[in-house]
Amino acid sequence: MAKSINGSSAPAASRCNFPAIYNFGDSNSDTGAISAAFWPIPPPYGVTYFRKPSGRHSDGRLIIDFIAERLRLPLLSSYLDSIGTDFRHGANFATAGSPIRRQNETIMDGVSPFSLDIQTSQFAQFKDRTTELHRHAARYCDTMTLPNPKEFSRALYTLDIGQNDLVVGFRKLTMPQIKAQIPDIINQFAAAVVNLYQKGSRAFWIHNTGPIGCLPGTRMYFRSKQPGLFDSHGCIRGHNAIALEFNRQLKARVALLRAHLRHASLVYVDIYSAKYHLISNAKVYGFDDPMKICCGHHKDNVHVWCGQRVRINGTEVVGTACSAPRTCISWDGVHYSEAANEWIATRILNGSYSDPPLPISNACS
Repeated sequence: MAKSINGSSAPAASRCNFPAIYNFGDSNSDTGAISAAFWPIPPPYGVTYFRKPSGRHSDGRLIIDFIAERLRLPLLSSYLDSIGTDFRHGANFATAGSPIRRQNETIMDGVSPFSLDIQTSQFAQFKDRTTELHRHAARYCDTMTLPNPKEFSRALYTLDIGQNDLVVGFRKLTMPQIKAQIPDIINQFAAAVVNLYQKGSRAFWIHNTGPIGCLPGTRMYFRSKQPGLFDSHGCIRGHNAIALEFNRQLKARVALLRAHLRHASLVYVDIYSAKYHLISNAKVYGFDDPMKICCGHHKDNVHVWCGQRVRINGTEVVGTACSAPRTCISWDGVHYSEAANEWIATRILNGSYSDPPLPISNACS
């Protein structure tokens, strides 16, 4: 049964019967890469669903997890996580802080070295090595945690990336300068999709970028009383305008790719509209003020981020979680709560925000 924009239903059987998901992205869909590559995400991350940190920047599941659940597949293991991973039904190449374009910054600046081209290169290596291991395996146990090579062309390829390219621009450039860089960012995104297509990928589920100007962690640094800086919901107009321009160009490029990659299915998903609808109607859907941050200490210009411990004037201040994460849209000021992720997932997976308007179960059409 399809899901209405405000309703819910049990998962429908997948017409495409995707055997696996391969995901590329940033912290919005990272399921453990940045924790494996650098340092583990601390408590109270993961407290709602996993009851412990799970490598996700949320109190629980991400949209990519709800995608896997909708398709009746296991939650994705991170490609970079070598402990206890199972890739039989896909792999996650997303890492927190990843941009589309390589940036002249480091992880200490919040930017991952695993840009989109690196992620697609990792996938190519993963596919080649998997195929080789299957070809030469003497025992089932040699390949029992790897996918069947014949299933790569039948898998779903999800992409949710671009936010960090814009965030880096906000730190360094003027709005006109950021806007002037968008075409090259989109070019590099398109090149990654073509690269995956040439490797045999056929079904693509592509998220645009969300309303960056509505992230409470960004908004708190804008104290200006300048008229028109914020919209009626407290979001930074200029940041959202750049996100919308990025999305406009992304949608146009996806349409061109659709015409060029004749054997592919490319579904463009308007995550921006789904998230903005939730933010602008938070109380209608049972959420608190959308600018409320559940995890962290943010009072009197003192900012201790989620899970951090900082000594201020001789007193230790801890970034703890609120008592009711399910009523918050923002988990840590930058990332969404599990409740918000679930709300968004139920609205996008039925095709209500997709072009063409296909549910994810039919995204191979």
